[in-house]
Amino acid sequence: MEHTEQNETINFYLQLLSRTIDTNRYPFTRMIIINNVTKSEFKTLLKLLEGLHYQYITQKEEGFLDFSSLLVQFAGMLNEKLNPDETVYALKKEGYYPSLMEEFIHVLER
Repeated sequence: MEHTEQNETINFYLQLLSRTIDTNRYPFTRMIIINNVTKSEFKTLLKLLEGLHYQYITQKEEGFLDFSSLLVQFAGMLNEKLNPDETVYALKKEGYYPSLMEEFIHVLER
């Protein structure tokens, strides 16, 4: 019982702390905490982004102008706990893969 109570207390503290995070400066970090994304899920997301960024750079060098297929791939592989559109804007705000996120935003706003 003690272990469960300790986990509940830690979760409660995290919820309280997540309210203090400046959503204007750290929307992605707050999104990760609020949606209970695990460390493993977070690492998977970062690997996904790294792979997509590599594909983006390659396609850009090859002269591609439309990157909507990468956005579709991102949305399809994104953890179900996260909203694709909100995640893109939050990632951009925190400076993760800025050129890729800028392309995704361009596609979203068309």
